[in-house]
Amino acid sequence: MRIHLTALAALATLCVAAPVQAQTEIQWWHSMGGALGEWVNDLAKDFNASQKDYKVVATFKGSYPESMTAAIAAFRSGNAPAILQVFEVGTATMMASKGAIKPVGEVMKESGLKFDPTAYVSAVSGYYTAPNGQMLSMPFNSSTTIFYYNKDAFKAAGLDPEKAPSTWPEVALAAAKLKASGHKCPFTTSWQSWTQLESFSAWHNVEFATKKNGFGGLDTRLAFNTPLHVRHIENLANMSKQGLFVYKGRNNTPDATFPSGECAMFTGSAGLYGSVKANAKFAYALAPCPTTPTCPARRRTP
Repeated sequence: MRIHLTALAALATLCVAAPVQAQTEIQWWHSMGGALGEWVNDLAKDFNASQKDYKVVATFKGSYPESMTAAIAAFRSGNAPAILQVFEVGTATMMASKGAIKPVGEVMKESGLKFDPTAYVSAVSGYYTAPNGQMLSMPFNSSTTIFYYNKDAFKAAGLDPEKAPSTWPEVALAAAKLKASGHKCPFTTSWQSWTQLESFSAWHNVEFATKKNGFGGLDTRLAFNTPLHVRHIENLANMSKQGLFVYKGRNNTPDATFPSGECAMFTGSAGLYGSVKANAKFAYALAPCPTTPTCPARRRTP
C-alpha cells in the first residue's frame, strides 16, 4: 500500500543548537490544522514544560505547498526555521537542496541520541532513506488513503450501514441509491491525483510512474495512461455526469464535506479521522479503498 507521508526536515543553518546561555527558541513550521494542529501544539507545550533550556515554537504555515515554499524563501533570506514538516511531494526538493537540510541521522548522532530507523514501518522509513542507507527525514505524520462513509445516510438510502462498498462498481451503485434518497453529494474525494491515481495504482499493484515509481532516477515518466487507469477515470467522469460523484475542489479542500455531512462517501487521508471524530454528528465508518474487481494484477493484502 502506498503511504502518503510527511516528515520533519532539519534545516542546516539552525539544526545544531549553540551552548545554552539562555533559553533557546526552536522554530518549527508545520501544516497541521484542526485536531492535528491541536495535537502538535500540545506536543510542543509538553516538551517546553519538561525542561527550561529550549522552547519549541510550533507555527502553522498553511497548506503543505505553502509551508515548503515559505521555508525555501526563509532559507534564501537567512531566516529559516530549525524544523520543517514537508509532505511527500516535497521530498525530492528537499533531497536536492544541498546545504539547506541536514539528515536527521546526522542530527541525532551529533546530539548523542540513539536513532533506530527500523522502529518505523519499512514502507515509511524506506521512503526517506537515501541509497547509501542514511535516513534523511524523521517520519512524523504518515497516513494512507482510506474510504469514509456515512452510516446514517446509508441506512436512510436502504443500504447496509455495516458494509462499505469494496469495489468501484459497488461505490457507483451505492451512490445511485444515496442520490435517489435525496443526497446531493453521494461521493467525493480530496487529493484527486493521490487518491484516484497514485493510491489507485498501489492498490492494484500497477505502476504509477517508471523507474520504480520514481525511486530509480530523475528521468522518471508518469505511467498512469494504462487501460486500467483510463477506465477508472472514465467511470468517475460518468458518475460525475449522473450526479453520483461531485467535485468539491483541489487538494484537501473537500475534506470538510464529509464531517459536515454534506457528502456521504469520501476518499481521502487517514489524517482526516481526527476532524471526523471531533465534528461528525452522525454514525460513520472507515474502510479500505475500493478496487476494480476485474483487474488481474489486483493486490491482495494478507
